[in-house]
Amino acid sequence: MRSYLEFEKPVADLEGQIQELRALVDKGEAVDVKDEIEKLEAKAGQALTDLYLKLTAWQKTQVARHPDRPHFVDYVEALIDDFTEMAGDRSFGEDAAIVGGFGRFRGQPVAVIGHEKGADTASRLTHNFGMARPEGYRKAVRLMQTAERFGLPVITLVDTAGAYPGIGAEERGQAEAIARSTDCCLGLGVPNVAVIIGEGGSGGAIAIAATNRVLMLEHAIYSVISPEGAASILWRDSARAQDAATGMKITAQDLLKFKVIDAIVPEPVGGAHRAPAQVIAATGAALDKALGDLAGLGPDELRRVRWDKFLAIGRSL
Repeated sequence: MRSYLEFEKPVADLEGQIQELRALVDKGEAVDVKDEIEKLEAKAGQALTDLYLKLTAWQKTQVARHPDRPHFVDYVEALIDDFTEMAGDRSFGEDAAIVGGFGRFRGQPVAVIGHEKGADTASRLTHNFGMARPEGYRKAVRLMQTAERFGLPVITLVDTAGAYPGIGAEERGQAEAIARSTDCCLGLGVPNVAVIIGEGGSGGAIAIAATNRVLMLEHAIYSVISPEGAASILWRDSARAQDAATGMKITAQDLLKFKVIDAIVPEPVGGAHRAPAQVIAATGAALDKALGDLAGLGPDELRRVRWDKFLAIGRSL
């Protein structure tokens, strides 16, 4: 059963009517309703299109957090052949919030690292809702360094509300682990490309997104803090998250304008959760282009281009 967001209620009502009519047809309790169903489908499709043409920043936040959006494991299954997952940070333990390993992307050997939120209650608990602990970022560093050793490009898929803020994580050096992962991204001598596929929250995101190219799905968000967290700090009222989201400029469209990201990957009407295969295919095409653009650059040039990109953010002539 499809899950609707609050602002999608007009569409939910229309699609509910369509389902009711189809149920009557299946039971043989209705005849000659084909035209009515087609009219309702057209009306629902137009309503959905109109809604998604003018989404606010807060509505995009809700879409980015939709539980049915494709997750890291879905992208890997569709885009990466012969994927072999690697576990552990060789220091403390395994962190399932960040999943990583090696495989082939369109025939090319690559390293793939990303946040996994989980798709149901059990898997969400297993993956800690995509909120990584220090060992997750240390595992990411280990995989990136291995990729560099063998000359493999690195693909990262970002989808996290932020790094896990628990006491144990802080005791084990959360800030240091994030900083070292960010530093590793910036210093790699191989091409790296990140895609913000849902939420890109704070240091938990940038730790694996300080890359040569940063791509972002059309209705994803990318921010230094969650809208709720910003509202709590600015106004001591998390209920003002909608105001914070608007002011923070967290949408792909705003961030492309500010050159924080390099390209937007289009989503189907209604968001990635309505047509996962379509958005995964579009992401694959965007990754292929980004890696192709970087293919001819040597290690020193890759580092220079990456550093220049991040140093230029926020500067004006």
